[in-house]
Amino acid sequence: MFGVMAGRVEWVLLAYRVPREPSTPRITVWRKLKRLGVAQVVDGLVALPLDARTKEQLEWVGGEIETAGGEATIWTARLGSARQERELANLMAEVVAGEYRAVIEAAERSLDETAATRRRTLARLRRELRRIGQRDYFPPPERDVARRAVEVLADATTVTR
Repeated sequence: MFGVMAGRVEWVLLAYRVPREPSTPRITVWRKLKRLGVAQVVDGLVALPLDARTKEQLEWVGGEIETAGGEATIWTARLGSARQERELANLMAEVVAGEYRAVIEAAERSLDETAATRRRTLARLRRELRRIGQRDYFPPPERDVARRAVEVLADATTVTR
């Protein structure tokens, strides 16, 4: 989606502070940020590669933070060096690579299961691939391996129907 090597990436940053009590809004915000696949730069500062979608998503979260009595500011920026940019992109890619590895392992394990179990696992893994893809800004090699593993599972499930 975003090529770090091809050129410099602009980032959208959310600087925020959520009140400690009650804890529910803070937990809700963190879960939403995690689902978006943000990179935690420092405590209270997260980043995503800038595009209209990611900026809007962080603006929504910022609005929820303010509604909960917190403070939120949206920034756009470029990192100071290409090396820092690669490090942040690699950090984000490694997080989703781990999620893809879990999909690969689950697909491979499921090959030895009953047809009914394979069908359920296949549906779950397809949903998981879609969820991961929504926060996969710098696709690692594991993405293609995970997709192939799920398709192998789909083929095995279709054959035994």
